[in-house]
Amino acid sequence: MSQGGRSGKSGKGARAETFGGIHAVAAVLRHAPQRIKRLQLATDPIEPALDRLLQLAQGLGISVERVGRERLDQHHPGFQNQGVIVHCTPRPVVDEKALIARVRDGVDLVLVLDGVTDPHNLGACLRTADAAGAGAVVMPRHHSAALTPAAIKVASGAAETVPVVSVGNLARTLASLKAAGMWTVGLAGEAEQSLYQVDLRPPTVLVMGAEGEGMRRLTREACDHLARIPMGGTVESLNVSVATGVSLFEARRQRQS
Repeated sequence: MSQGGRSGKSGKGARAETFGGIHAVAAVLRHAPQRIKRLQLATDPIEPALDRLLQLAQGLGISVERVGRERLDQHHPGFQNQGVIVHCTPRPVVDEKALIARVRDGVDLVLVLDGVTDPHNLGACLRTADAAGAGAVVMPRHHSAALTPAAIKVASGAAETVPVVSVGNLARTLASLKAAGMWTVGLAGEAEQSLYQVDLRPPTVLVMGAEGEGMRRLTREACDHLARIPMGGTVESLNVSVATGVSLFEARRQRQS
């Protein structure tokens, strides 16, 4: 890698979501139970984590369909479901207008992923964004990973807590974020300035580029500053999810010091 308010309505024509994973399903039960249309839970073996999901669903008045694990795997091939599958209505759409409203309401850390196409990397970045307290993850609408079942599972619940904003023109969105008072810092391996020399205490947008290609030219030009993560070994770059973690938690460290 080159270092690089939710609206209340679902997107028109958006697809329903089906995904698995104990943490991902627990998150939708806790944060958006109204989205759940159908919940399937394996009957064998009875694991403590699945039993907790069953109790949580029953406490919310959500009916649970008990299914043999083998049948569950057959009906949903390719899912590493951990014994649970949920079928949901589409998640509410968060557009650029809602993003800017969130910034004006106090969101002061935003992650931008420019061209990250691996769903596992997207899920890992979402999980880190949640852990670091980022208020949103922004991606271009084209040439980016989607919130697939794999991404949702890897996010370990963060797909329900961190809004994912898909935009048509990333450079324009960065300009809007700057106009709303945010500072844009792009991560680039060839940058002269170290990330640790950049003041990340003001409201900040951290921009990460795609693995190999880095940020696109217009994205790079939209950044107020470029910075690099200092490398102490022989490798030239970090995986985008690792670089995201380093960058977000450096912002968090500076704000707590």
